[in-house]
Amino acid sequence: MTIKRISSGGAFETKVGYCRAVVAGGFVHVAGTVGEGENAVEQCRSALTIIETALAEAGASFADVVRVTYMLPDRHEFEPCWPILAETFGANPPAATMIECGLIDPKYRIEIEVTAYLPGATAQ
Repeated sequence: MTIKRISSGGAFETKVGYCRAVVAGGFVHVAGTVGEGENAVEQCRSALTIIETALAEAGASFADVVRVTYMLPDRHEFEPCWPILAETFGANPPAATMIECGLIDPKYRIEIEVTAYLPGATAQ
């Protein structure tokens, strides 16, 4: 099986020892991604942009996402993000989970992790 690793150059990638995404077995596994901004909504938009770039580099898009996990330190900050998420996934909603938990730094209000099926891939 061929494995492709995709880096976004984020500071935590080097510090922690991971890459933004890994393409393996017909799937794109995008690491938990935080974004920039003052609140969960701004960070949600920013994280989705970073994820979209990783998916594109792998040859996929949000339409190919089959699983998404949202992690927030305060579940009450999730609902304001719903319109952004509905717009992003639209007619192709993935299976989803929301977890309330601590994140790597208190300034982060949302972290998003996705798995996408790589179009045209055959599982190996």
